[in-house]
Amino acid sequence: MLPRKRPGEGEVVEGETENNKNSTNIIDVSVTSPVKKHRICATAATGSTANNNAVTIGNNSSNHSSSGVVEPPIMAPGSANLNDIDEDLHSRQLAVYGRETMRRLFVSNVLISGMQGLGAEIAKNLILAGVKSVTLHDEGVVELWDLSSNFVFSESDVGKNRALASVQKLQELNNAVILSTLTTKLTKEQLLDFQAVVFTDIGFEKAIEFNDYCHNHQPPISFIKAEVRGLFGSIFCDFGPEFTVVDTDGEDPHTGIIASISNDNPALVSCVDDERLEFQDGDLVVFSEVHGMTELNDGKPRKIKSARPYSFTLEEDTTNFGTYIKGGIVTQVKQPKVLNFKPLREALKDPGDFLLSDFSKFDRPPLLHLAFQALDKFVSDLGRFPVAGSEEDAHKLISIAGNINESLGDGRVEDINPKLLRHFAFGSRAVLNPMAAMFGGIVGQEVVKACSGKFHPLFQFFYFDSVESLPTGPLDPSDFKPLNSRYDAQISVFGSKLQKKLEDAKVFIVGAGALGCEFLKNIALMGVSCGDQGKLTITDDDVIEKSNLSRQFLFRDWNIGQAKSTVAASAATTINPRLNIEALQNRVGPETENVFDDTFWENLTVIINALDNVNARLYVDQRCLYFQKPLLESGTLGAKCNTQMVIPHLTENYGASRDPPEKQAPMCTVHSFPHNIDHCLTWARSEFEGLLEKTPAEVNAYLSNPVEYKTAQRDAGDAQARDNLERVLGCLEKEKCEAFQDCITWARLRFEDYFVNRVKQLIYTFPEDAATSTGAPFWSAPKRFPQPLQFSAADSSYLQFVMAASILRAETFGIPIPDWVKHPKMLAEAVDRVIVPDFQPKEDAKIVTDEKATTLSAASVDDAAVINELIFKLELCTENLPQGFKMKPIQFEKDDDTNYHMDLIAGLANMRARNYSIPEVDKLKAKFIAGRIIPAIATSTAMATGLVCLELYKALDGGHKVEDYRNTFANLALPLFSMAEPVPPKVIKHNDMSWTVWDRWILKDNPTLRELLQWLKDKGLNAYSISYGSCLLYNSMFPRHKERMDKKIVDLAQEVAKAELPPNRRHLDVVVACEDDEDNDIDIPQISIYYR
Repeated sequence: MLPRKRPGEGEVVEGETENNKNSTNIIDVSVTSPVKKHRICATAATGSTANNNAVTIGNNSSNHSSSGVVEPPIMAPGSANLNDIDEDLHSRQLAVYGRETMRRLFVSNVLISGMQGLGAEIAKNLILAGVKSVTLHDEGVVELWDLSSNFVFSESDVGKNRALASVQKLQELNNAVILSTLTTKLTKEQLLDFQAVVFTDIGFEKAIEFNDYCHNHQPPISFIKAEVRGLFGSIFCDFGPEFTVVDTDGEDPHTGIIASISNDNPALVSCVDDERLEFQDGDLVVFSEVHGMTELNDGKPRKIKSARPYSFTLEEDTTNFGTYIKGGIVTQVKQPKVLNFKPLREALKDPGDFLLSDFSKFDRPPLLHLAFQALDKFVSDLGRFPVAGSEEDAHKLISIAGNINESLGDGRVEDINPKLLRHFAFGSRAVLNPMAAMFGGIVGQEVVKACSGKFHPLFQFFYFDSVESLPTGPLDPSDFKPLNSRYDAQISVFGSKLQKKLEDAKVFIVGAGALGCEFLKNIALMGVSCGDQGKLTITDDDVIEKSNLSRQFLFRDWNIGQAKSTVAASAATTINPRLNIEALQNRVGPETENVFDDTFWENLTVIINALDNVNARLYVDQRCLYFQKPLLESGTLGAKCNTQMVIPHLTENYGASRDPPEKQAPMCTVHSFPHNIDHCLTWARSEFEGLLEKTPAEVNAYLSNPVEYKTAQRDAGDAQARDNLERVLGCLEKEKCEAFQDCITWARLRFEDYFVNRVKQLIYTFPEDAATSTGAPFWSAPKRFPQPLQFSAADSSYLQFVMAASILRAETFGIPIPDWVKHPKMLAEAVDRVIVPDFQPKEDAKIVTDEKATTLSAASVDDAAVINELIFKLELCTENLPQGFKMKPIQFEKDDDTNYHMDLIAGLANMRARNYSIPEVDKLKAKFIAGRIIPAIATSTAMATGLVCLELYKALDGGHKVEDYRNTFANLALPLFSMAEPVPPKVIKHNDMSWTVWDRWILKDNPTLRELLQWLKDKGLNAYSISYGSCLLYNSMFPRHKERMDKKIVDLAQEVAKAELPPNRRHLDVVVACEDDEDNDIDIPQISIYYR
């Protein structure tokens, strides 16, 4: 059940225009919003007064319509039109959720009770997501202890109410979200104002009372209880007796292109082997475009079984159906799922199946279920948490757990694991930042599910621990004692010795985007690099864009255009002023090894990747291998995230395993035989860049140096050179634009060329009944037979295409754009003035059908003659150009909705889709595909960084074994958490020696070639080849190389390989090929020759 309008709710009060951010009295503070001004209100006795324009979707209660689906009104908070989703801001989130989910979020009101670290993380993620309102509740005041985990608190906030101290900084994250506060005891009636309520610091007795109320209310209020206690955490969800999940996984429905269907019972459906089918037994599918067996085109969902990579069986008798001829698309039908949640009162006694995260701890959840109940009783009886290091308190908690366990009868836990419960007791008062970040991501996502029905909820308990993060050495009770510092909560778990190691660490974070911002926040709160010896270096060569603001939470709208690393570093020092940080704007790669030199890498303690591309990750991985430094790796994709620990000598490196490359559509498919919208958009992006970027750049290259350009094209003398000259000549001669009407003519003729003439030529060359050389039908799946379009100014999509194309064409020629082009009637009149010549098919047209072809330009024996003729024409038309004429190439920019780039690309793709009867897409979907936008949300980013920072404790402590580390893959949509210890590196053995990819052999004192060969000989290795870079310094097969024996390796590198040895380098690396005495090749480590 999803949110709907609740009775008796008031209206939102509009705020004043004054912005009083520095006021310590939060009541009636107004925050200026780019969307709308909302008042931040602090309330002592009443709940939020936010008006709920909410909807119920898929509630199975009796008071709903039989269809079970009520579409939401197209309205946004504070707006009459919900189509006002800011796509520039939310584009990456829209790629995950879609518009419908975003609309539901925009009308959802959420309560978060408990504003310690976990509450702040949940609030951050929901405010970034863009819910309608968030109400912060906390009766307590800020303590120095809280600064270990809450990024919005500073030392000046100590003594203030936690909710009031949080509200101003959280509001800065998204001014479109209404923030309210509650500072006194909650009543059940106040929960009526919310679609979802989250409690992060509440006892079981009160939680059961509130949960009963939420569960039994109509419609139910989604209830979440979450807490983090040291290195332990728990979540409980109850979304009501009948909650409908609209979309369980968020994936697009799977499809297949049909090759054949049998007339059988059951029928066998075979699909083309273009792509593997992703169907599973029991899926429902619908058919369309089937020729012959048209009975299947009725839109009725049908169940499948025996699903295989390229076929499945249909649970249907097709014996009497028409005979299958050709064509057909099969599409999965995603079914809603109803979940029956139990209230907390029942679930505590009968928890059902726990969601497991680590299979090496399969017996842990029942024990933690018991431990959290024991802790609740301890706090209830004594009015406080166990004291860190107090054996007496630990024994008391263990005793309580034992008593509860004995009362469970047959359901009791066999081993209550006193050692684990002791750790649990010692850290139970602490909220650690990495745990808060991880659980803040998970809980934030659960709230989104509760408000939207998007993704499968956590059902119902989740327990997690990371006791492996504890120091390996013994800890004295005195190590846990508070030092009256902001890190006291963390010290109560890990002790003061590890805290000192954290503070003195020298850390390198590569990237300051979404992951980088989260890492900076976590590291500042943990105190990493905050000591006298510590230093944090962060680098990113990118600048802040508007689309970053929905995830990269250290940035504000006034930072747009500024360097990411500088702004992020400045923001991190406001979280913890003691952070020693240097921000750089350098890309990490071979070209910046003068900046990130040997000394830089050698001095580092640990490297944290916060990158968004594989090549950069691989480079950093190689640097970490070379200098034997720990690398903490992570990445996200929508609701999915993964982490990988790369620890010297313990684990394999990042580059040891790679994902297979993405399958690319053949060029002939994209250009002549598309069968899905991705093909159309790939073609559209290519045409955009060719017409508006590459061709104008080619024109400018010619105009800036005509003699050199013409010589280069003559020397090339190939089809590519001919194509370049034809495009340049077209721009400067027959397609030259001098007035805006010329641009409209060009755009209209482009339409005719792309969507009429080319299709007519294709049909002329390959008629519908054409056959291949083997006699098979040419137009068989996956090929789709096209139809030419008929231009009509009455079709707004055709007119939109002409408008976008003509505006961008005018931009490349520097022609002013008149206002009337945006008026359909005037534009239509201008288009009607264009004379469109009749199409004449070519008998000798060459259309590429070879799927292995890499170019569409066919070579010709007379290329050289054609090139000379084109150059002659080019010289003639250049004489008529005005002095200093230059074109303006346009680089594709997907994130500016006012520049007409996506209008043109979407127009090109959809017209082409119309040619081939492929379903069209809106501009937003086109932006995701053509702009290659990576779906991203704050919740998975927060979870990934929390998990990495739990590993950071281990990496900085040292001494942990490989089985203590964890790599993780998680999918918050399902939800799925899969943790496993990292894979050890491959070990190579030779005689009594062994080594791995982590080893590097070092020779000092600038040895000669003879000395190097002898050094290897002493190890039982016969070197037959030594190279530096791509140059061979020595090979045993070449007699002349024996003359080099007494030369220094470094001198050979300079003489033979022309090596340039910068002053910042003290050594060079050579690759040596060796074999043993039995002529078996032996892979040996890289060898470093130190010459300084």
